[in-house]
Amino acid sequence: MNGIIEFLSENLQLIYILILAIFIGVEVIKNIPAVLHTPLMSGANALSGVVIVGAILVLLHADPDNFIALSLGFIAVVLGIINVVGGFAVTNRMLHMFKKKKK
Repeated sequence: MNGIIEFLSENLQLIYILILAIFIGVEVIKNIPAVLHTPLMSGANALSGVVIVGAILVLLHADPDNFIALSLGFIAVVLGIINVVGGFAVTNRMLHMFKKKKK
């Protein structure tokens, strides 16, 4: 319990930045017009790809005995892959909506 309190007190500024980034992100995404969702989805897929590469690099440098780091890295890789695949599926569906139908 003491370790958690120490961690929070040492990283209080980072926690404030994270909370502020969450509020700003919600406001920015809420005000985006529907026309821009497809290009933004492609950009989000690229960022998720970077997250996957970063998580793999962290996993490679993690101590084999540190199960918390390995678990969090594995979860980051899995969630990043799900985000990329889901993003491409949604983008593909949206692009099919704009194709002309054959007669």
